[in-house]
This record gives sequence, structure tokens and C-alpha cells, in this order.
Amino acid sequence: MPEPNQRPTWFLISQHWLSVTGVVLVITAVLTWIFILPVQLRGHVDNPYAGLVAFVLLPVVFFGGLVLTPIGLFLAKRRIRHGFSSGGFDRKNALRRIAIVVGVTTVLNILIGTQVSYRAVSHMETPQFCGGTCHVMAPEYAAYQNSPHSRVECVGCHVAPGASGWVSSKAAGTRQLVETILKSSPKPIPSAIETNRLVPARETCEHCHWPEKFSGVNLRVLTKYAPDETNTRTQTVLLMMVGGDKYKGIHGAHVGPGIHIRFAASDPKRQTITRVQYENESSGLKEEFVASDSQKAAPDGTATIEMQCVDCHNRPTHTFEMPEPGLDKALALGEIAVTLPYVKKESAQLLQATYTSQAEASEKIPSQLNAYYQQNYPSVYSQRGAEVDRAGKAVLAIYNRNVFPELGVTWGTYPNNLGHTESPGCFRCHDGSHTSSSGKTIPQDCNSCHEPLAMDEASPEILQKLGIAERISALQRK
Repeated sequence: MPEPNQRPTWFLISQHWLSVTGVVLVITAVLTWIFILPVQLRGHVDNPYAGLVAFVLLPVVFFGGLVLTPIGLFLAKRRIRHGFSSGGFDRKNALRRIAIVVGVTTVLNILIGTQVSYRAVSHMETPQFCGGTCHVMAPEYAAYQNSPHSRVECVGCHVAPGASGWVSSKAAGTRQLVETILKSSPKPIPSAIETNRLVPARETCEHCHWPEKFSGVNLRVLTKYAPDETNTRTQTVLLMMVGGDKYKGIHGAHVGPGIHIRFAASDPKRQTITRVQYENESSGLKEEFVASDSQKAAPDGTATIEMQCVDCHNRPTHTFEMPEPGLDKALALGEIAVTLPYVKKESAQLLQATYTSQAEASEKIPSQLNAYYQQNYPSVYSQRGAEVDRAGKAVLAIYNRNVFPELGVTWGTYPNNLGHTESPGCFRCHDGSHTSSSGKTIPQDCNSCHEPLAMDEASPEILQKLGIAERISALQRK
């Protein structure tokens, strides 16, 4: 009988379970990686978690198999050397063992890989996985579902194209996985702006919303309801001077051709702007504005952040509502009956109360709204109890998509910079306190951005003249 060292490797592999296991792991890793490879090579973006499977988990399995195989070979040689091997050098039996192991492993991997691997990786690219599987992302997922971009996959905005974006996404996915396993994720989850992991808008947003696109003037109607007994409705009508490209207006003034604005902020959320540098290549104008409060001054005297779309549109998808705007929208859409007395006032108080969890809010908000009408308007409740119940559910829905006590998310945690009614927004720069060396301040002329056609009017005449008053009311009632 040949010495152990003289026997073929394939024979020795078949003699110990460790070497057999090693071969199985290597084959599994290689075949699974082959199935996943097409998903990884598709181009533009990839979900960070998908890379964990292809470039973290599979290499571990592969190299684990490579380690186990020689260990099994060594133990097989020692077993034969000490006479524990049964029988002689049975070439046929050894080949059969190896063939069975390789064949069964390959068949199983093909069956599993074709049905599971591709679908598993594809699933990890869906918003349902990013927002639903990862508990700490629940607030962002709730806001995403209530946004204009709810049909756009997360990876379309959060992962940049190209090799650098691909590598960055893999690193981010690994970090997120570790934080999830260790339960060390920050609460609330900081935005991409706060963590300096924001993908430049020109690589994501501008694929659909390019700066050169002319937007012109937009008509905007804002509907509000007063916290009085009849929930009095008023409407504000604005002409928004959006502009774009060579046209002035909001976009033209900030991101028009040759316009460069850089700024410095003293906080990660960029809510306190300390210094602004403006440059117009066409006119050659260069100006620098510094906040008058010396406590705000940039420590190094530089403005390094290049202004882009998301500095104003910072919550284009994950938009969190404040209590009153959320209620105004629900009232306008008929989700809450406008004719219920004091429903705006009582609902706002319930929304702004403190709850330790969403479970507590789910119990108290509907029941307390019911209790209010039972005690103060018993006749209304007896006749319209179903409407009160529906209102309670609508108020709770507003709370549940905006406040997550367990995750540290409450009203205003994520400020929206678009406008200036719910957070400083435009007034972070246009506050009258940023002054140049010549004494000039950043303009604060309201009409440069919008032209008010009606302000908090019960029945704006302009809507009647345009013949759209009834149409807007009908749309809001749907």
C-alpha cells in the first residue's frame, strides 16, 4: 500500500470530514459568487448590503473552506499513518466519494443559487429591505412612503455611480451591519448631510432635475385651518419665482450659469450659516458675507461648502411634517371631517403631547379624541361617532409617520430647509445679519422669491378670477 504522502490529494480529501467540508464551502462560495456577480456588475448603483454578501460573507466562507481542506488532509494522513484507515488504497471508492460530494454540492448550489441568491441580493436593493428590515431606519422609511419620490429606490439617491461610489457603498454597508448587530446605531439616525456622507446632487438628483431645466413661475395655494370651533379655512396664494438656467428667480440666483455660492456652518445640520461667499463669473462680482454675531464666525475664516440643490431641498424624500401642517393636509383631503367642532385644536394638542412609545400613542390619541367629544359634544358624538373614530385614526397616522420616541425622533428632529415657515430655511442666510465688508447684506426681499396674491383669505379673489377656486376645493375633498 502506498505511503500517505504518496497518495493522491483527492484520495486524502475523501478520508476526513474536515477536508470534505472545506471542499463543500469552497464550491458553495464560488458558485454563489458567480450567481451574484451579474447583479454587482449592472452599473450605476448597488445597495450597500448586497456587497456584504458578495464581498464579506462569501470570502469568509471561501477562505474558511481553504483553511479546513489542508487541516483535513493532515488529519487524514495521520489517521492512515497510525493504521486507522480501513482497507487499502481503494481508488474507485475514493473517486466515488469525491464525485458524490462535488456533484451533490454543485447540484444543490445551482438549485439554491438560481432560485434564492439573485432574488436575495435583488431584495436587498429594495426600499422595503433598507427601511423595513433595519429597525433604526423606520422613521426614514415612513417619511419616504409619504413622499413624491416613493417610487424611487433608495440606492438611486444614496449611492453614487462609478467605482468610488461602489466602494463607498460597500464600506457604508459594512458599517451599518456592524452597528445593527451591536445595536450601536445613533438615535436618531443622523442625516447624510450631518455625517458628510452626502452624495453630490449632480451625481444623483440632477439626473432627473438638471439645473438648466427652466421651471418658470409656479402657482402655489396653501390651505390652513384655524384652531377655532368651526376650523375656519383660509388660503394663501403665492406665485413662486422658481426660474432656472439663465432666468432669474430662486434657482437662477443660486445655481444659475457661472454662479458659485460657498458657505460655512457652525453645526453639522447646517442650520447656522456663519459665512457666505458669492461669485458671479459673468459679471466678475465676488462678495463675502459674515454673520454679525461674532459667536457665529467661522473659526478658520473660510467657506468651504459648495452650495447645491440639497442645501435647500434637504428633505426631498424623507420629509417629516410638523403637527399643524400635517393636520391641515389631512383636513383638506377629507381624512378628518372639517365640520367636527374644534377638531384642529384638539388634534394638535394630542399630537404634541409626550408619549413614551408609539404603542402608547396608538392607545391614547384615538381614545382621548373620542373622550373629548363624548364629554363636550355628546350629541355630535352620538350622531357622528364613526367620523370621530376616523379622525382619531387619521391623527394617529400623522403621529406614527413623524414621531418615533424609541428612536429619538420627534417633531422638528429633521428640519426642512425648503421655505421658512417650519424652520429657518431660507433665513439661515437671508436673515439680514450677514454683512459684507462694504456694509451690504444678503437680500431679504420676500418678492424676489414669491409674489403673494392672497394672504390667509377665506375666499381668495384671485382664485375666483382664475376660475379654479371650486376645482381646488373639489381636489382637496377627494
